Amino acid sequence: MAAYNLNINGQSMTVEVAEDTPLLWVLRDHLNLTGTKYGCGIAACGACTVHINGDAIRSCVYPISAVGDSKVVTIEGLSKNGDHPLQKAWDEIDVPQCGYCQAGQIMGAAALLSKKPHPTDKEISDTMNNHICRCGTYHRIRDAVRLASKSIK
Repeated sequence: MAAYNLNINGQSMTVEVAEDTPLLWVLRDHLNLTGTKYGCGIAACGACTVHINGDAIRSCVYPISAVGDSKVVTIEGLSKNGDHPLQKAWDEIDVPQCGYCQAGQIMGAAALLSKKPHPTDKEISDTMNNHICRCGTYHRIRDAVRLASKSIK
C-alpha cells in the first residue's frame, strides 16, 4: 500500500491504499464521504460522478494513483450549505424520487454549467443522457438544469 496526499473538497487528506483502489472506495470507505454512490462499477450509470479539476469523472473506475495533485470535488464539496444553483433547482423542481442517482446527476450537471453556463436543451440532454435514473425523472432533471442555468451570470 502507498500513501496518497489528496485535495478533496479543498482540504488536504492522506490515505494509505493500494494504487488500483478506485477513488469511489477511497471517498466512501476511507474518508467517509458517502454522498458519492456506487451504481454499476463499470462507469456506465454516473451515480459515482465527481469532479477532477472541474471535469466530471466516474470515480468507480478512476484509480487513486491517477489523482495525483488534482483537485477532487464531491457532492459534499459542491456548496457549503446545499445552496448551489443546481441543488436549489433540484429542490424547486422536486427532481428526486428515490434519490440514489441524484448526487451523480448534480455533479454531471455542475461540470456542464461550469463550462457552458447557458447550455441548450440538446447540450443538457447530451450530458445528462450519460446518467441513468431508474425512476425516469429525466424531464425534471433537464428542467432543473435549465432553471439553475438562469441563475448563473
